[in-house]
Amino acid sequence: MIGFGYDIHRLAPSESLILGGVLFPDALLGTVAHSDGDVLLHAIMDALLGTLALGDIGKHFSDTDPKYKNANSLELLREVGAIIASHDVTIINIDSTIVLERPKLRDHIDGMRENIASVLGLNIAQVSIKATTSERIGFVGREEGVAAYAVAQVEKK
Repeated sequence: MIGFGYDIHRLAPSESLILGGVLFPDALLGTVAHSDGDVLLHAIMDALLGTLALGDIGKHFSDTDPKYKNANSLELLREVGAIIASHDVTIINIDSTIVLERPKLRDHIDGMRENIASVLGLNIAQVSIKATTSERIGFVGREEGVAAYAVAQVEKK
């Protein structure tokens, strides 16, 4: 079973940028969000939930619920992992792409992969993260936002 996830957030000065559970303290722009704004983890959670037609993260963690204000998305991912596991399935792999003009992410990808693998009890080889720019085209190119895409595959135990 395969699921797809997508997320975007606006970027603004004086906000923090967190991707894959990694904080980028020197980023000039950060995400505007109810939670920590980690678009990568949000896309991955939606992909995982999609594998079993369980809705999206908004259904499970409403952005109108004060309980999730500034929520750590790694903890939310842990909860999604438990939801998936409760359906007697195993995560086969996750493949994702972050679209952002800057900062460059290459040196941080393995840390993101380790965070995700650790939280979900996976081998790092089961978690793929790629990063690209949008060649200065569209809202990402104008540095107005960041986007992430993810697919996940699970199978019955």
